[in-house]
Amino acid sequence: MAKYARLRERLIATAVLAPEQLIEAPAADWSDLHLVHTPAYVEAVAAGTLPREVERRIGFPWSPDMVERSRRSVGATIAAARAAIEDGLAANLAGGTHHSFADRGEGYCVFNDVAVAARVLQRDGLAARVLVVDCDVHQGHGTAAIFRDDPNVFTFSMHGAHNFPFKKEHSDLDVALEDGAGDAEYLGLLERHLDDALARHEPDVVFYLAGADPYEGDRLGRLRMTIDGLRRRDQHVLGRCRQRRLPVAISMSGGYAPDIDAIVSIHANTIATAVALAGDPPGLKSRRSDFEFRCSDFESRRSDFEFRRSDFEFRRSGHEPRHSDLKSRRTGPTAGPAGTHGQSAGTRSSSAGTHGRSAGTSVPAD
Repeated sequence: MAKYARLRERLIATAVLAPEQLIEAPAADWSDLHLVHTPAYVEAVAAGTLPREVERRIGFPWSPDMVERSRRSVGATIAAARAAIEDGLAANLAGGTHHSFADRGEGYCVFNDVAVAARVLQRDGLAARVLVVDCDVHQGHGTAAIFRDDPNVFTFSMHGAHNFPFKKEHSDLDVALEDGAGDAEYLGLLERHLDDALARHEPDVVFYLAGADPYEGDRLGRLRMTIDGLRRRDQHVLGRCRQRRLPVAISMSGGYAPDIDAIVSIHANTIATAVALAGDPPGLKSRRSDFEFRCSDFESRRSDFEFRRSDFEFRRSGHEPRHSDLKSRRTGPTAGPAGTHGQSAGTRSSSAGTHGRSAGTSVPAD
């Protein structure tokens, strides 16, 4: 989508990012996808044998490029999550494919990037308890269903009550807003319920889906938030996590306003807010005197992702990770096309597996 290239350009033009900070993210391993998705579904995506109905629900036709983009979207979010665990904060200029279920994709989402990244952290012993803060205007019903019976992953969704998906799943905490809800109502509910989710779950890591689609000008949103209100939303979520010394992996998620400049402004504000908060929090000792910021840039058929890391220390939990019982014994295809729907970003390792930063991308994930 045009918004990803324009977002990258805006961040560079306003000196939020430097061009050399754009780094390509790796594709997710097939074995990582099997931590969440069923072997039959992963193999059908890889081979291009998706049932017609599943392809229709995803929203775009299968192609090798689709598969490649989908794997890179997930790989970027995995990278962002790992970077956040080590350094405190990472972000992507896209991502947030929260409509994908274990056995199917929906709503332009092929694989669920946040779910896979959470399982990777648990498998690798990097985090036990995960909080998903989903502020896209559409409920992340795929994420809610995947983690429905997992006490170690808490899903918190703020979304339009009458918006897609029309058949909602049950998150651990759902805050459904009526059509026309504006800044004051939204931010008041967010302040109350975010603190509740953080206190109840005591996570080791937070995934934040910073959707631009609650914006009043969004053609699919049905809410009435202003650009400034969405900036204050980002400040609240990221600020609260910073105060608790929690690592945060950010993805941009959805945004469908006819005015692309408005979408770009909302997403750019999210990244700028993260950069502003990336210094040493009160009472925390930094490991370095400055911070690094990296992002991925995919032109044309590939997409733009962004990576960001901060330099504040964070609290680590003593809990042991819970391995997903969804993990398959199979390693999946050893090669094949990959594709996806939202872009995600951020990583401690580059696509070559070195210690560069990488980020991922994809089509807009609602």
